[in-house]
Amino acid sequence: MINKQIIKVLIIEDDLGIAEIHRRNLMKIDGFEAIGIAASKNEAETLLDVLAPDLLLLDLYLPDGNGLDILRYLRQKEQACDVILITADREVETLQQAMRGGVVDYLLKPVVFSRLEEALNKYLKQKNKLGSIDDLDQSLVDSMIFNASNNTSAGARLPKGIDKVTLDKVRSLFVDQSKLTADKAGELIGASRTTARRYLEHLITSGELQADLNYGTVGRPERTYIKAKA
Repeated sequence: MINKQIIKVLIIEDDLGIAEIHRRNLMKIDGFEAIGIAASKNEAETLLDVLAPDLLLLDLYLPDGNGLDILRYLRQKEQACDVILITADREVETLQQAMRGGVVDYLLKPVVFSRLEEALNKYLKQKNKLGSIDDLDQSLVDSMIFNASNNTSAGARLPKGIDKVTLDKVRSLFVDQSKLTADKAGELIGASRTTARRYLEHLITSGELQADLNYGTVGRPERTYIKAKA
């Protein structure tokens, strides 16, 4: 029987409440294990050396430093550890520095579970793929690097009036809900019906949702939204 690889994850986050949310979310995702939590730069560097994690969930702002400092520390020490940066910082320069440091993903706070799950599953799929081959060919390199790049670019180029944070909130509603109206979606995310409908229609355009019509008690059709069939 082949032992399944478990990715060891170190969470670096100064807000222990958020760190605990990350830890519990990791427990829900197959293939990952939280092996420690660090609340400061100094604590993180100690745990990096002792625990040798495979992956970091790295916050940007720490009481004694910056997540980018930890990223540079990793590269200087040549540690074989990947990084998903999690931050409320929306500065383009921060993203550019993170990309230069080789982060595998970049998540903006507040992070919804569905987006974290997507990032981790994508990471695990790529890691398993690399572990199953002996040598590279150009088509494989293109599929792993350029497809990932294209997906990131597509996600960054959202239409006018569509904010990524709100979009992720709407997307996450369908983890627990099988069908929603714009009224109900707006109520759940604390937005107007018009705003919710704009995001729901965008998700139809992207192929994630599909629309259905229900007829109420007075016969008036009501547009509802359900997850698109795979």
